[in-house]
Parts: sequence; structure tokens; C-alpha cells
Amino acid sequence: MYQFFVKPENIIGNRIIIDGSDVNHIKNVLRMRIGEEIAVSNGLDGKEYRCGITRLGDDIVECELRFVKEDAVELPIKIYLFQGFPKGDKNEMIIQKAVELGVFEIIPVFMKRSIVKLDAKKAASRVARYQTIAEAAAKQSKRAIIPKVHECMTMKEAVKYAAEMDMVFVPYELAEDMSHTRAVMESINPGKTVAFFIGPEGGIDTEEIKMLEEIGATEITLGRRILRTETAGLTVLSWLVYLLEQ
Repeated sequence: MYQFFVKPENIIGNRIIIDGSDVNHIKNVLRMRIGEEIAVSNGLDGKEYRCGITRLGDDIVECELRFVKEDAVELPIKIYLFQGFPKGDKNEMIIQKAVELGVFEIIPVFMKRSIVKLDAKKAASRVARYQTIAEAAAKQSKRAIIPKVHECMTMKEAVKYAAEMDMVFVPYELAEDMSHTRAVMESINPGKTVAFFIGPEGGIDTEEIKMLEEIGATEITLGRRILRTETAGLTVLSWLVYLLEQ
């Protein structure tokens, strides 16, 4: 079943209005017809609105609500992925897969060992592109929300933002003891806000580790092998899906 996101104000009682680029997609790409059922989310309340198409207009698609599915599809915690800015188009894959795995927000971070340097205009353009990828991934994986891709941050800004979270973790190649990692991951309770810092190619610098230690971050290991930056965050998210979804 196809899923679409609408603005909360577009859900009016039993009437739901789809507008924007999705109208063309429904009419001319998917070639859907009156009466076909689709799923709609408003990106806020975590609910899935099942509805049937009642009118295919020039610039809107009108639907009638059939029922509301309230089964939780979101993880019981909010995961903030602070991703060290990598080379090339790796961020696009990271964002797509992180959204599929349940991330709540992604924050691109320019760390000391980040090779890519962008000015404000280029960074804003990248983030706009990343948000489009996040929305497409949310639709494909039938998420109830569209995870936000935050504007790019410096490490100092990222650490300040993460200090507001309940728990902060940093996979670090010098960390050891998988039993400790397993124990702290299993201690994450529903309702928490949890931050994970993933380094770029070359890893996180020792000065950045100290910055994270100052806000109480916990160093964890992801195993005996060194993972690429595009693998590390997805490994953490996969672990949490296994631990938190019953």
C-alpha cells in the first residue's frame, strides 16, 4: 500500500486532502483511481490514516477516512544520529538507511577529520537534498513521521545540542569490552532521547572525544573490526531495533 504525508491541517474530520507533488505522482505515475485505498500520515501524531480516494482534482487529491491505525511503528525512543560529514555521496545512503531503521533526527557534523568543507550556501543545498531523501525513505518504509535532517553543525554546536539528550554514546575504536556496550545499550528505556556520534573517515579526534566526555558521553565498542563511517551508525540502529522492538 502506498503511503503519503500531509500537513495536519489537511486532515479535516473524515476528509483528507493531498496536495503538492504527490498529486502528480498519484495521478500520472501510480495511475491510481477513485476508490483505491492509501495510507496517510501527518508526520506528528504517529498515526496511520487509511483512506479511500474520492476525487482526483487538477491540483489536489481528496480522500475519505476509513479507519485510523494506531499500532506503533516508531521506536519507543528518539534517536539522534550525529554523523561526521563523510566524502562523496555517502551521506545520502546513510540518511536513507537510517530513516528506514527508525532514526528520529539526523545531524550532519563537520568534525576535525572531515575532509569535505562546504560554505553556508552549499551546506544548505545539501541539507535540502538530504531532507528530500529522508521523506522518500519515510514513505517507502511506512514511517509515521518524516525524520528531520538538521542543518550542518560544527562539533562544538553538536556537543551543545547533544547535552540536552538523556543519553549520549560515541562508538570509539579505542573502547573495549563488548559486555559493557551490551549492558549500556540494554539499559536504554522507552521514552528516552538518545544521541550517537559517528566519526567521519579517520574517526573522531581525541579532542572531540574529550568534548563529549565533558557532557557525560559513554564510549562504546562496535566490535573488534573497524567499521566504515557509513556502516557504524547503521550498526547501532540495527542493534536498537533488535533490543527495543518486541
